[in-house]
Amino acid sequence: MRHRPSRRLAPALLLAAGAALGLPAAALAQGKPLPPPASDVMPPVELTVEMRDGHPVCQPSELRLPADTNVALNVVSRADQPVTITMPGQFENGRVLHADGDLVHVASEKGYTVKREGRGTLRLRTVSAGEKSFACTGANSRSNPFEGKVILTPPAG
Repeated sequence: MRHRPSRRLAPALLLAAGAALGLPAAALAQGKPLPPPASDVMPPVELTVEMRDGHPVCQPSELRLPADTNVALNVVSRADQPVTITMPGQFENGRVLHADGDLVHVASEKGYTVKREGRGTLRLRTVSAGEKSFACTGANSRSNPFEGKVILTPPAG
């Protein structure tokens, strides 16, 4: 009788094999890797979260990012509560290349929560060009999220 790994163990073995080869877990988990980025530049962008009148406010309120490009989004929170950042389509389908610091992935795959007065970096592949909304929602003020705009422009060169 041959020994076969259980079905539950197979995904873990696949991720371990990919890690040994230096592949990002997101690429393996989704089944197909993303196409090459539109630019080799990985610009750093900072998003700051503050509290105003008991509600989180994210700055800049108009976030400009290059489309289809790897970006390092540095998140700094001065909020006295956890705040979830959401951007339609941005945190789904393996677009997050790496997350570190005080950031926790939301189970719905639609956002990341930054811990109270936390900071962290999200390295991600931006979605295609266009305008989208983003939101910052406080754990203690869910009924009144801050809404901003993401402007994704074709990268220069």
